[in-house]
Amino acid sequence: MDAISTELLTALAGGVGGEAAKQAWAWLRTLVRRPAATDSAIASGEAELDALEQAPADVDRAQALSTSLAQRAAVDPEFRTELERWHQQVQVSKTGAGDVHSEISGGTQQGPVLQGRDFSGLTFGNPQPPPPPRE
Repeated sequence: MDAISTELLTALAGGVGGEAAKQAWAWLRTLVRRPAATDSAIASGEAELDALEQAPADVDRAQALSTSLAQRAAVDPEFRTELERWHQQVQVSKTGAGDVHSEISGGTQQGPVLQGRDFSGLTFGNPQPPPPPRE
Protein backbone atom coordinates (compact mmCIF):
# COMPACT_ATOMS: atom_id res chain seq x y z
CA MET A 1 0.00 0.00 0.00
CA ASP A 2 1.21 3.50 -0.81
CA ALA A 3 1.74 5.83 2.11
CA ILE A 4 -1.02 8.35 2.71
CA SER A 5 0.39 11.70 1.63
CA THR A 6 0.92 14.45 4.16
CA GLU A 7 -0.76 16.87 1.74
CA LEU A 8 -3.93 14.79 1.73
CA LEU A 9 -3.93 14.39 5.51
CA THR A 10 -3.41 18.11 6.21
CA ALA A 11 -6.10 19.03 3.68
CA LEU A 12 -8.62 16.66 5.23
CA ALA A 13 -7.72 17.64 8.79
CA GLY A 14 -8.14 21.29 7.87
CA GLY A 15 -11.49 20.71 6.21
CA VAL A 16 -10.25 21.68 2.74
CA GLY A 17 -12.90 20.28 0.46
CA GLY A 18 -15.87 21.12 2.64
CA GLU A 19 -18.36 18.42 3.53
CA ALA A 20 -16.54 15.73 1.55
CA ALA A 21 -13.36 16.37 3.58
CA LYS A 22 -15.31 16.23 6.84
CA GLN A 23 -16.85 12.91 5.85
CA ALA A 24 -13.48 11.48 4.77
CA TRP A 25 -11.90 12.59 8.05
CA ALA A 26 -14.76 11.06 10.07
CA TRP A 27 -14.39 7.81 8.11
CA LEU A 28 -10.64 7.76 8.85
CA ARG A 29 -11.31 8.44 12.54
CA THR A 30 -13.77 5.53 12.68
CA LEU A 31 -11.27 3.28 10.94
CA VAL A 32 -8.41 4.21 13.28
CA ARG A 33 -10.58 3.69 16.36
CA ARG A 34 -11.43 0.10 15.40
CA PRO A 35 -9.66 -2.44 17.55
CA ALA A 36 -6.69 -4.07 15.87
CA ALA A 37 -7.41 -7.46 14.32
CA THR A 38 -4.07 -8.71 15.58
CA ASP A 39 -2.54 -8.34 19.01
CA SER A 40 0.21 -5.90 18.20
CA ALA A 41 2.40 -3.38 19.93
CA ILE A 42 1.88 -1.01 16.97
CA ALA A 43 -0.01 2.15 17.89
CA SER A 44 -3.53 2.56 16.53
CA GLY A 45 -2.83 5.99 15.05
CA GLU A 46 -5.48 7.66 17.18
CA ALA A 47 -3.00 9.88 19.07
CA GLU A 48 -1.46 11.03 15.78
CA LEU A 49 -4.90 11.67 14.30
CA ASP A 50 -5.89 13.76 17.33
CA ALA A 51 -2.61 15.68 17.18
CA LEU A 52 -3.10 16.56 13.51
CA GLU A 53 -6.68 17.57 14.15
CA GLN A 54 -5.38 20.09 16.72
CA ALA A 55 -2.89 21.58 14.23
CA PRO A 56 -4.10 20.69 10.72
CA ALA A 57 -1.32 22.56 8.89
CA ASP A 58 1.49 20.84 10.81
CA VAL A 59 3.32 18.71 8.24
CA ASP A 60 5.30 16.89 10.94
CA ARG A 61 2.07 15.77 12.60
CA ALA A 62 0.71 14.68 9.22
CA GLN A 63 3.88 12.69 8.61
CA ALA A 64 3.57 11.04 12.02
CA LEU A 65 -0.01 10.03 11.19
CA SER A 66 1.00 8.73 7.76
CA THR A 67 3.79 6.66 9.32
CA SER A 68 1.49 5.30 12.02
CA LEU A 69 -1.14 4.31 9.45
CA ALA A 70 1.49 2.56 7.32
CA GLN A 71 2.90 0.67 10.30
CA ARG A 72 -0.52 -0.50 11.40
CA ALA A 73 -1.43 -1.52 7.85
CA ALA A 74 1.76 -3.57 7.65
CA VAL A 75 0.77 -5.78 10.61
CA ASP A 76 -3.04 -5.71 10.42
CA PRO A 77 -4.41 -7.08 7.12
CA GLU A 78 -8.00 -6.10 7.89
CA PHE A 79 -6.95 -2.53 8.68
CA ARG A 80 -4.83 -2.42 5.51
CA THR A 81 -7.81 -3.50 3.38
CA GLU A 82 -10.09 -0.88 4.90
CA LEU A 83 -7.42 1.84 4.74
CA GLU A 84 -6.83 1.08 1.06
CA ARG A 85 -10.57 1.28 0.40
CA TRP A 86 -10.72 4.61 2.23
CA HIS A 87 -7.70 5.94 0.36
CA GLN A 88 -9.08 4.92 -3.04
CA GLN A 89 -12.40 6.60 -2.32
CA VAL A 90 -10.75 9.78 -1.10
CA GLN A 91 -8.47 9.85 -4.15
CA VAL A 92 -11.48 9.58 -6.46
CA SER A 93 -13.04 12.56 -4.70
CA LYS A 94 -9.78 14.51 -4.64
CA THR A 95 -8.75 13.90 -8.24
CA GLY A 96 -12.20 14.41 -9.63
CA ALA A 97 -12.35 11.02 -11.31
CA GLY A 98 -15.62 10.96 -13.14
CA ASP A 99 -15.52 14.65 -14.03
CA VAL A 100 -18.24 15.87 -16.30
CA HIS A 101 -17.08 17.66 -19.43
CA SER A 102 -19.77 19.32 -21.46
CA GLU A 103 -19.92 21.75 -24.31
CA ILE A 104 -22.78 23.82 -25.59
CA SER A 105 -22.61 24.63 -29.27
CA GLY A 106 -24.56 24.60 -32.47
CA GLY A 107 -26.89 27.53 -32.21
CA THR A 108 -28.58 29.68 -29.68
CA GLN A 109 -29.18 28.21 -26.27
CA GLN A 110 -32.70 28.76 -24.96
CA GLY A 111 -33.16 28.50 -21.22
CA PRO A 112 -30.95 27.84 -18.23
CA VAL A 113 -27.91 25.60 -18.34
CA LEU A 114 -26.47 23.83 -15.32
CA GLN A 115 -22.97 22.41 -15.52
CA GLY A 116 -21.14 20.68 -12.75
CA ARG A 117 -20.70 17.44 -10.90
CA ASP A 118 -22.25 15.64 -7.92
CA PHE A 119 -25.38 17.74 -7.54
CA SER A 120 -28.06 16.72 -5.07
CA GLY A 121 -31.41 18.08 -4.04
CA LEU A 122 -32.15 19.75 -7.37
CA THR A 123 -35.59 20.01 -8.92
CA PHE A 124 -36.48 21.22 -12.36
CA GLY A 125 -39.79 22.50 -13.60
CA ASN A 126 -41.41 24.90 -15.97
CA PRO A 127 -40.51 28.51 -15.27
CA GLN A 128 -43.29 30.92 -14.39
CA PRO A 129 -44.37 32.97 -17.39
CA PRO A 130 -43.56 36.65 -17.16
CA PRO A 131 -46.38 38.88 -15.92
CA PRO A 132 -48.42 40.57 -18.62
CA PRO A 133 -47.31 44.09 -19.53
CA ARG A 134 -49.05 46.93 -17.66
CA GLU A 135 -51.16 49.24 -19.72
